[in-house]
Amino acid sequence: MQLRPDISIHAMIKSLTDAVLPAVDPNNKLALEQLQLTIGLLSMMEQRMPLEFKFDCDELDRLLGFAVELKRHARGGEALADLVASETQGADVRRRAQASPAEVVAANRALRAASGAVAASAYRDGTPEQRAAIMKTVLSMSGQQLLRDRAWVMPQGWEAQPELVPPIADLLATS
Repeated sequence: MQLRPDISIHAMIKSLTDAVLPAVDPNNKLALEQLQLTIGLLSMMEQRMPLEFKFDCDELDRLLGFAVELKRHARGGEALADLVASETQGADVRRRAQASPAEVVAANRALRAASGAVAASAYRDGTPEQRAAIMKTVLSMSGQQLLRDRAWVMPQGWEAQPELVPPIADLLATS
């Protein structure tokens, strides 16, 4: 079970290349062609995934510039009003999208490591009260994260009672 799509895609490519491709009948040209297309598409996704956010931000930047140019030449009306509203909203989104997804992942990893070090230090050098408080805090956080992790991979079918796990969209709605 993998949460990160980049690792999952890499595993799918390896499985298809190492196990499925050799098992396909070489006389079944359509199956071979489709499998190779699928491997190629997954490979492209694996390579492009780190650039996806930058690609979208680049498009947004260019569309915002395009809107400015269009406004210079357009006459009033409902279409222009819609363009101005969309431009305002797009500019706000772009302003707020300053941190890249990679930076968020790196910040998460740094916080996990630092949090683990604090918990280990408290268990090594802390009082029984500090240890109890740290344990309660760690269990609370890990329980919340585990619920989100389980909801995230729900489509893989691992849950014995999927009805007990809220949809990931509901869990993320409070973020």
